[in-house]
Amino acid sequence: MREEDLVKASNFRDRVSTVDKEGHRKWIYAIKPSGKWYNARTIVSYLYLFIFLVIPFIKIGDHPLLMINIVESKFSIFGKMFWPHDMFIFAISMVAFIIFIVLFTIAFGRLLCGWACPQTVFMEFIFRPIEWLFEGSPTQQKKLDQGEWDANKILRKSGKHIVFFLISFLIANAFLSYIIGIDKLLLIISEPISEHTVLLTSLIIFSLLFYVVFAFVRDIVCTTICPYGRLQSVMIDKDTMQIAYDYKRGEPRHKIKKAEVRTEGDCIDCMKCVVVCPTGIDIRNGNQMECVACTACIDACNEVMDAVNLPKGLIRYASENELESGKKLTFNTRMKAYTVVLSILVLIIGFLVFSRDDVDVFISKVKGQLYQENPDGTLSNLYDVKIFNKTKRDATIKLVPENYANASIQGIGTDQLVVKGEQMIDYKLFIKIPKDQIISRSNNLRLGIYLDDKKIRTLDTKFLGPFK
Repeated sequence: MREEDLVKASNFRDRVSTVDKEGHRKWIYAIKPSGKWYNARTIVSYLYLFIFLVIPFIKIGDHPLLMINIVESKFSIFGKMFWPHDMFIFAISMVAFIIFIVLFTIAFGRLLCGWACPQTVFMEFIFRPIEWLFEGSPTQQKKLDQGEWDANKILRKSGKHIVFFLISFLIANAFLSYIIGIDKLLLIISEPISEHTVLLTSLIIFSLLFYVVFAFVRDIVCTTICPYGRLQSVMIDKDTMQIAYDYKRGEPRHKIKKAEVRTEGDCIDCMKCVVVCPTGIDIRNGNQMECVACTACIDACNEVMDAVNLPKGLIRYASENELESGKKLTFNTRMKAYTVVLSILVLIIGFLVFSRDDVDVFISKVKGQLYQENPDGTLSNLYDVKIFNKTKRDATIKLVPENYANASIQGIGTDQLVVKGEQMIDYKLFIKIPKDQIISRSNNLRLGIYLDDKKIRTLDTKFLGPFK
């Protein structure tokens, strides 16, 4: 191996791709890719953006399709309202999501980063095209950055950054609609700014945050801030699908020459795979933390292979075992097993979401209170009842003792349990049971819960009586 190759081999991993040997930031001037994979990602990304902007307007029944209102502790998922006492569903969902990420990464690598990560989608299909529009090609951008601050540079830079901030403000509003709901957001927009100065200040802060990320931070999010890239190395193995350079076919690299009988590898060392990479890596150095699996290098290499009449696929989706053995990457047994596990996790979460009741009722005996003997020959216990109405309409709740004849319920203040939409009430009531039916100190009491005269569930509690 040549001396310069030995130097490259020993040094290429001593720092991230966006930092030079002096520790300074290396600005990435990525060339726009073109090809089959980029076209597919374009379609997926614009569909992704369309769905992102449309979801807040979609409602199922009275509720948004998706709303994560952390401020008021109200959450709507697929039109189902969730409250703080439903946190166990979120806890299970979070565990399932982590397992999903781990298993997905083991099987398919960083596929989500290149195709579905908001950072990648916004950067590559909104902000970078705007930059190309205002400042031209990467070569022109570099020349503009290095040039003097003349009228042309000021006009182009100011125009780009104004548009960047406006789009960041739109993105901040879109995210806000997922928190407070689109109806409330539109109402706030229609009202005087003076009535919502705190909210407007928060919006501007988040807009500035998005603006700074997409205008200046950019690839540092993927190479340094996001923990997923760093965790990737402990989650993948030799069978993981990843974007890889076929070193057996490509090495040794050699520039192409006319009328030359080629005896070296297929890589002509054109560096096209490097200049299109949004994180500035050389994929030929193997799997790297900075790679976001965006497929830009695949399209660039295939374009060059076409031009020099060599087979495509020098850079492609492959596993390490495929590169070593030459056996094509297939949807193997392990991938099938992980896909089954992932599907089961999705079904479990779906079941938890859709099987949850619209009204929750909790009943417990008031602590420290014993039974009371009444003149009519009954014993009574005092209970605390909490009712959560997760719908927008008022709900009338009725409790009916099921395993004791002639039992009755007497509310304190009112016998009518009416809960307004999206509200919770805390209510106390007495349950009376004929004394001759109480056979022990602690007795099981079963209550039927009726919503608008329709039974929705059964609750069990205890009824205290005298010692026998």
